Amino acid sequence: MDFDVRIGINPISWSNDDLPQLGGHIPLETCLQEGAEIGYAGFELGNKFPKDPQALRDKMAEYGVAVVSGWHSGHLAEGSVEDEIVAATAHVDKLVFNGCQVLVYGEVAGSVQGQQQTPLSQRPRFASQQQWRDYAARLDAFAAWLKGKGITLAYHHHMGAYCETSADLDLLMSLTGPDVGLLFDTGHITFAGGDAYVELLKHVDRVVHVHCKDVRRAVMQQAKAENWSFLDAVLKGVFTVPGDGMIDFAPILATLQRHGYRGWLVVEAEQDPALAPSYEYAKKGYDYLAALCNSLRQPVVA
Repeated sequence: MDFDVRIGINPISWSNDDLPQLGGHIPLETCLQEGAEIGYAGFELGNKFPKDPQALRDKMAEYGVAVVSGWHSGHLAEGSVEDEIVAATAHVDKLVFNGCQVLVYGEVAGSVQGQQQTPLSQRPRFASQQQWRDYAARLDAFAAWLKGKGITLAYHHHMGAYCETSADLDLLMSLTGPDVGLLFDTGHITFAGGDAYVELLKHVDRVVHVHCKDVRRAVMQQAKAENWSFLDAVLKGVFTVPGDGMIDFAPILATLQRHGYRGWLVVEAEQDPALAPSYEYAKKGYDYLAALCNSLRQPVVA
């Protein structure tokens, strides 16, 4: 059975937009050169990439890599669809111009994910089912607008945000329509207490984008026991690249293949490059995923 996927990477392996002390000195060109040399077909965007659509296309062409997608900081949990469209239009146009198929929607309204002094236990929560339904309706409307632009909303469940746990994700998927695609993040669902394989089985038909990150079990357990903030957990190494932590990616990729997933597998593992050298870990993640993908493409001999 064919497995029509491409392997990309997020620049967070080199430099972290939320924690500039992590790789802030590393030039974009180093990131692009090393990623292309390892074999990555494309990159998600970060703050160091050109903002102008044509300048971005030209920069990526220098290294022979594609624009995978880019994060949009959404506020639909507390704001209006009209305001969201205004805030997103330039970013969406840039993605469309550069051939992207999905927009990474990360809900940041009320989120504690970027607040280093705020523990994850203080994340926002909707007070009622009606608030969930209202949020889902706004997401549906925004997703429909995106469809009209030729791009699909890829909803990123995330630690520290309204949609964090397996129960949150189950509810959101049940309340939204098919235009709201799912960005399935193996690391975030694991950190939130879920089983990545089990959660994927429930929602695989909604998956339009995949972030492949692994989790260091001991760090995760300590983060929960000591009520760390999300950024403190990152600094202390809760995430790593696929093949370097507790998650078994073989059944996850096999499930995606079986259900006809066609899209990107994106290595996204925020770490301190001083402790986890960017090239070494980016290559480790690529080699691990590429080997699994290649094994799934091999014909079965009876």
